[in-house]
Amino acid sequence: MMIERKNKILVQLLASFCCLLLLSNCANSKKESNQKKVKAASYPSDVIPFMDEWKLLCGDGTRSEELTNFEHKDFFYVANDGATDWVVYKTPNSGITSKTSSNTRTELGQKKLWKTETGGKLTGTLKVMHVSTSGDARVAASYSVVVGQIHGMEGHENEPLKIFYKKFPGHTKGSVFWNYEINTEGSNSKRWDYSSAVWGNDISVVGTSPNSYPKEPSDGIKIGEEFSYEVNVYQGIMYLTFTSKGHKTVKFKKSLIKSDFSKKSDIPEQIHSLYAAIGRDGVEQENAYANQLQIFKQGAYNQTNGKDPEKNIVWSTGAETYDGDIAKQYANGCYAEVWFRNGTLGEGSLPNDQ
Repeated sequence: MMIERKNKILVQLLASFCCLLLLSNCANSKKESNQKKVKAASYPSDVIPFMDEWKLLCGDGTRSEELTNFEHKDFFYVANDGATDWVVYKTPNSGITSKTSSNTRTELGQKKLWKTETGGKLTGTLKVMHVSTSGDARVAASYSVVVGQIHGMEGHENEPLKIFYKKFPGHTKGSVFWNYEINTEGSNSKRWDYSSAVWGNDISVVGTSPNSYPKEPSDGIKIGEEFSYEVNVYQGIMYLTFTSKGHKTVKFKKSLIKSDFSKKSDIPEQIHSLYAAIGRDGVEQENAYANQLQIFKQGAYNQTNGKDPEKNIVWSTGAETYDGDIAKQYANGCYAEVWFRNGTLGEGSLPNDQ
């Protein structure tokens, strides 16, 4: 009798344990299911929390200054590559853009303005997933997208920095380079950009005909290959650092308050060769961008447009735009797409190696 009673108690305890285990598994499954739902519905501000410091312009003209818990399907949203969440910036060759540009963008613009001497710091870790497959190979801007900028907010509103990724059709690897636009003395019609290669070529390496391409860069960056940049402006000096696994780290230093291009004799050969056809051979103010207001920008600023190359062989790419039909452009490769998984915005600082 005593043994039967003990067995009965043991069976009851075992049954209770099984029930508790089942309830626990159900709760965990429900929790995991809810976590998956939250992750699938996450916003760009969940991936990179600094979104409250920016405003946004999308490739269809949509603007927003409140980016916390904000997304715009097909332009600004979150994607997961199986391991990591990324903020996606996507924009067509032709859409609605800002009043000072013919190029479309899905790009953040910093709300806070800063003086060149005050400076600031912007970082980004990204991979370019697509550049336009349509364009004219003779045109320097073809097949490229700008993934980070410093943009002037007064005077000529020129750009002390544009960070590019460019890949020709049929190539596996593309180039990363950065451009410095002179803050022209007098009329801005003679302005030009000086381009410096990071990995691969600078912007001046072009094709000999609309559909002929230069040699693929052996040290270039592949579509979908991750790289990072740091833009650090401290006391008027710009320090740039570029890193990517499997590639050498590359650094640059450039004054933004004292010009390297204030005399005709300072104009580099790259500029004479690239801009000769459109007659741009201006010089820069001696103090460059001193005492002027700036902002950072980050995202996908598509440089491939539908303008006639015969009118500007440097910037008018003659790309296909399907009369501005965004869905057709996306379907036919006429767009730029950039993914960021990390970014920071803060104060400039003296680099450790200075």
